[in-house]
Amino acid sequence: MAPMFLQTNRRITALITVICLALLIFSLIEREARRRLAEQEQSDMVGFYAFDNRAVRPTARLILQALHDLRLIPAHHRQPPKFPRPGWLQAQLLALLNVDPTRPRWQ
Repeated sequence: MAPMFLQTNRRITALITVICLALLIFSLIEREARRRLAEQEQSDMVGFYAFDNRAVRPTARLILQALHDLRLIPAHHRQPPKFPRPGWLQAQLLALLNVDPTRPRWQ
């Protein structure tokens, strides 16, 4: 990470606010996934590591890495925006996070 030289207190405050919001979202993703897994009487998931079927507790980092190649196809000629069919692990994670891949939220 390159050093940043912020010249005003307002910019420092804005940067700290953005970092705190990102950390909050990161924590909420992990908390929601673990809470929903606990409701299903599970604590671990399989599929985060390629060629390895270890069951691990989902962390926000693992969740975001698994979802990083998920794309949204924008609306075109009166067709609604949609997600291409997600993979097996992506579908499980989206279900845990209560996200319906067939209906983006802004519809």
